[in-house]
Amino acid sequence: MSTDMLLRVEKGNAEPEELAAITAILLARAATAPETATAPRSQAGWRRLERTPGFRAPHSWQG
Repeated sequence: MSTDMLLRVEKGNAEPEELAAITAILLARAATAPETATAPRSQAGWRRLERTPGFRAPHSWQG
């Protein structure tokens, strides 16, 4: 067994054709994966508690 293999079979015996098939599937999926480049957000997704007003009404849902 050479040390430059990219895939390793943990259990059982895989034929070279089976390894070639799974390699082809993984490469095809990696080639079609969408880029996850998102635009930077202009506002934080969380709020800082020190910037909230000190008083909340008793009937407020944020209580």
